Amino acid sequence: MMGPAHSLSGAMAWLAVGAAAAAADHSMPWPVLLAGSLICAGAALAPDLDQKSATISRAFGPLSKLLASVIEKIAETVYNGTRGKRERRRTGGHRTLTHTWIWAVLLGAGFSAAAVAWGRWAVLAILFVHMVLAVEGLLWRMARVSSDVLVWLLGACSAWLLADVLDEPGKGSTWLFPDHPYLWLGIPITLGAIVHTLGDALTLSGCPILWPLPIGGRRWYPVGTPRFMRFRAGAWVESKVLMPAFMVIGAASGVGALVIAA
Repeated sequence: MMGPAHSLSGAMAWLAVGAAAAAADHSMPWPVLLAGSLICAGAALAPDLDQKSATISRAFGPLSKLLASVIEKIAETVYNGTRGKRERRRTGGHRTLTHTWIWAVLLGAGFSAAAVAWGRWAVLAILFVHMVLAVEGLLWRMARVSSDVLVWLLGACSAWLLADVLDEPGKGSTWLFPDHPYLWLGIPITLGAIVHTLGDALTLSGCPILWPLPIGGRRWYPVGTPRFMRFRAGAWVESKVLMPAFMVIGAASGVGALVIAA
């Protein structure tokens, strides 16, 4: 799928988690529901950091482009070093390492560890990165005609305001983990990455979500829906069917989360 659909699916996924958490008597404070949905929307772009032309690779100028080049090379090396006997050697690492469940879990765990270990400044950095990505994904039409600096300023202001609200007693910094403030931040990041891979599994190429589990003699088996249900990335089904569905489900889940919590 393309960036806007990925981001919208990420926001929808966290809002659905919010409704489920409320039903399970672990209601999210509204700042967690809001911040988590935006983080998840931004994190849903993260797996495409293995492609230099992707939205996330352009989001932070030369820095993200350089990082994308490094990640792509690492992904290519890991693929070629672990491929099965039925898999050909390849150049380029798109839709390999960063599109696996292992990458998603490690990404979320790493951000959670940083938030717990380094406190507020790490939290601000995590929020800033994901707010910028959420703007790029959810408001992509406006982001494209704006300067990068304006998007970064919006991301920085959003991060600072959200951090201030979350730090207030009972507003969410200790949600789910009372003794470890902000440990929960990795959950929407992992979820966003997983939702991205599931979205790509709907497209023609499929996605090697289950690496390194061998399937049919292949370690990078492209998991996906039945062939007749797949579509080309960017096809009409994204904008006409999936994105409206994501918006409806997300809105219903968000309302449900808040109503149950009340």
